[in-house]
Amino acid sequence: MNNDLPQLRTSLPGPKAQAIIERDQQVISPSYTRSYPLVAERAEGAMVEDPDGNRFLDFAAGIAVVATGHCHPQVVRAVQDQASKLIHMSGTDFYYENMVQLAEELARLVPGGVARRVYFGNSGTEAIEAAIKLARYHTGRTQFVAFTGAFHGRTMGSLALTASKSRQRKGFFPLMPGAHHVPYADCYRCAYRKMPDSCAVECVEAIESQLFRTELPPEDCAAIFVEPVQGEGGYLVPPRKFFDGLRRLADDYGILLIFDEVQSGMGRTGKMFACEHFGAVPDVITLAKGIASGLPLSATVARADLMAWPPGAHASTFGGNPVAVAAALTTIELLKKELIDNAASVGAHLMAKLRDLPQRFPNVGDVRGLGLMIGIEMVKDQRTKERAPQLRDQLVQLCFERGLLVLGAGPNTIRLCPPLIITKDQADFAADTIEDCLTKMS
Repeated sequence: MNNDLPQLRTSLPGPKAQAIIERDQQVISPSYTRSYPLVAERAEGAMVEDPDGNRFLDFAAGIAVVATGHCHPQVVRAVQDQASKLIHMSGTDFYYENMVQLAEELARLVPGGVARRVYFGNSGTEAIEAAIKLARYHTGRTQFVAFTGAFHGRTMGSLALTASKSRQRKGFFPLMPGAHHVPYADCYRCAYRKMPDSCAVECVEAIESQLFRTELPPEDCAAIFVEPVQGEGGYLVPPRKFFDGLRRLADDYGILLIFDEVQSGMGRTGKMFACEHFGAVPDVITLAKGIASGLPLSATVARADLMAWPPGAHASTFGGNPVAVAAALTTIELLKKELIDNAASVGAHLMAKLRDLPQRFPNVGDVRGLGLMIGIEMVKDQRTKERAPQLRDQLVQLCFERGLLVLGAGPNTIRLCPPLIITKDQADFAADTIEDCLTKMS
């Protein structure tokens, strides 16, 4: 596929795609969320093709996963080479060098300048589960602080920390005990909108003056889990003082500060990790999604003195699979060589094209983000900031009908999280398409 812009040949979905959807509905779990009827058959770079020959520009990247683009030739070559030598051995029970290489690389990359150790899993929720267990083991404490709007996963431990949509929890109580939720520094909806630093200070002070005073003794709190840029919550970017305050709070009470960078990490925001934008250093960081550009892999990276649990305390049969690790090593090489810089420059270009949408369209409340992690919030009224989820869903559908793949985030935001290889021409197409759709909706 050489053409890097959409081409639509049939109505959507086309006949071949529709037949696959009908088969899917008979055998696949209905718990999956499908925003629109895209059936992917092949993909390359930022382009996805369906079985009817329709080609789409992917600004979802497999939910922010394919950082290097679909089927990057160097990643494909690394996977093929590794698969011809060793597909599986299980790092839980045996040793192989490329898992050590990746751990060494991640330990060097995570900010803080301290020795670190790495636990490998297969998905973001597994990385969070490992962090939960590690925090309890290290501190001897059982309670956690997380934030309203957070998404940390859907397995039972991570689900207790998740507070994005109630339907994600419906029918699964009781959850893991010990999770306490407090407001995230969402400056767009805060009374301190004109003073975001004050907003951040208020959010942190509320933990100490309210939660710790009335509900949770800080001496029982093992960790604070926080997304440096809140993903499912609506691509919210808090002020630096939010993280300054959380670091101070964690240090004062002997609490671990755990950054969930499953979505925001691996170059997505124009830096290797989003926390670098804020000068913030985690005790533990969780990674997945973009780490292996499409292969299942996650990492829980902790200070070496924290990850001192004994053999058997936690393990994964497939975590750190040698083929996925080979993809990750190549992904990191590409990120450092060019893709992080591209995410920063093309992200700035795209933001410049989108930033004034609230001035031109009354239903656009806010445009925010870092690098190629950009959110557009839809509202019924800019004055009241009343959320408009139906308008968001309509915008997502209209973009699909024009060949642009986007997804929702939070109750009323669309997320733009394309592969980090996109060009300015592709960014322009996305921005122009969104504007055209907003015009049609007006």
